[in-house]
Amino acid sequence: MFKVGLTGGIGSGKSKVADMLGAWGAAVIDTDVISHDLTAPGGAAIEPIRQAFGPDVIAENGALDRPAMRDLVFRSPEARRRLEAILHPLIGAETEARARVAKGCYVVFVVPLLVESGKWHKRLDRVCVVDCDPDTQVARVQARSGLTREAIERIMSAQASRQARLAVAHDVILNGGETSLEDLEQSVRALHESWCMQAQQLPAPPEQTLR
Repeated sequence: MFKVGLTGGIGSGKSKVADMLGAWGAAVIDTDVISHDLTAPGGAAIEPIRQAFGPDVIAENGALDRPAMRDLVFRSPEARRRLEAILHPLIGAETEARARVAKGCYVVFVVPLLVESGKWHKRLDRVCVVDCDPDTQVARVQARSGLTREAIERIMSAQASRQARLAVAHDVILNGGETSLEDLEQSVRALHESWCMQAQQLPAPPEQTLR
């Protein structure tokens, strides 16, 4: 299948874009959703995380205590590396499994850390960045999560810069504070139609392992 990588900083609106593409016939595989599934109660990552970090990062319901883990990995790069060593192979395996059975006019991989990983570019036909100014990112995340501006800016500083994302983009969707929902839908629809046409014209690539 024709493969599109969709990325953007926190609060950029990439999930909203992915929802639109899915509604219009694309197969959407969201690595953030997979990560949440793996760290839900009974998820495949819970026991390895418990063994690596102890019970303090597991909530009473058996899910990952995200605030506790967030604080830990921002204080300790080593903790971040240990967490990634657990999660990334599991996310890669599940992403590959879902890609094998995906049905749609093309497949969209929603990957928040696409640029940071350095591993996705050769596996994709297009990279699309949902672009947003930093102040709007902070405002959106505060509205939905209640995190402080300082906490949000720490998350943003751990992600690729806006310039780094734009540097690898084949396509850019502008979704700043002045972008209306109608304007966003129009931009996304135009790209969706373009990708559908490209998907019809592109020979099927050899199967690759998404890890």
